[in-house]
Amino acid sequence: MSELRWNPLLGTWTMVASNRKMRPNMPQDWCPFCPGEGKKVPSEFTVYAYDNDFPALTQHPEAPYWDGGFYKSAENYGKCEVILYSPRHNVKFYDLSVSHIVELLDLIADRCTALSADKRIKYVYPFENKGEAVGVTMPHPHGQIYGYPFVPQKIETELRNCKEHYEKRKRCLLCQMNEEEKDSDKRIVAENDSFVAYIPFFTDYPYGVFIVSKRHLGMLADCTAKEREDLARILKVVTQAFDELFKAPFPYMMVYHQMPVNSPEYARAKDYYHFHIEFYPPFREANKIKYYASSEMGAWAAANTSAVEETAPVLRKLVKQILEKEDMNNE
Repeated sequence: MSELRWNPLLGTWTMVASNRKMRPNMPQDWCPFCPGEGKKVPSEFTVYAYDNDFPALTQHPEAPYWDGGFYKSAENYGKCEVILYSPRHNVKFYDLSVSHIVELLDLIADRCTALSADKRIKYVYPFENKGEAVGVTMPHPHGQIYGYPFVPQKIETELRNCKEHYEKRKRCLLCQMNEEEKDSDKRIVAENDSFVAYIPFFTDYPYGVFIVSKRHLGMLADCTAKEREDLARILKVVTQAFDELFKAPFPYMMVYHQMPVNSPEYARAKDYYHFHIEFYPPFREANKIKYYASSEMGAWAAANTSAVEETAPVLRKLVKQILEKEDMNNE
């Protein structure tokens, strides 16, 4: 059964996708994401996109199961794609070259643009889940892109608050956040010409880094070649610092927040919304998970177990050490 079901309490859609129960765990003797192994994976590639085998959304939906009454349902129209980061099964993201990561960002931007051409798609959402702690069943480095037929509720909330801030103060909320974090300098983790990475004042997670463009951009596709290279560099160093933190693979969810598409009500979103990437890492200490528990899930009342003024300097120091080591190796 696959359909959308309307939640009247929250005013948003729930995706029902029973086919996703069939997703396999990593086979013992082969990987469907390795070159030439899966049905859809070519024998040679650098980065590669293909349609998800177990999509929650599809451009060829079935008729909804629920056909009337008090509740309402709709077709689960949309698109789900897999983005393979590398042909190498065990490579770490930060071990990829900058040029390789730029090629990956180019692919993600191109796929976002392609999905945006479908007028029934209202929001394009690239993301990555890394590590068993966040439910990953396939360790081969990869991400995904969802093309939703609606604007997801968290994005709606961000858009509303960004618009209200813009109308009241005549400036972008995230642009002001960048300035506040730069002025404070307590929560900055990394920075280059085009992007700044910080753990914002309010984040839910002890190591919940945001990477925000310095220039006011609406989407990844708006980035220049220089900005994509700088984004590749800052992603590379931040993800390496995560693994250095506890000297172990560091799980996270990484999500791209962009403007909606094909939505008249958000036609001017580029004035007030700002492209950024958010990390949700569940570890608060080595082998200790910061659970999103009853308060967070049931009331949307987050409780961070650490003041980010304590955690950001730790990551910042690791970033500095990584960059210094790179400089030494390049001499």
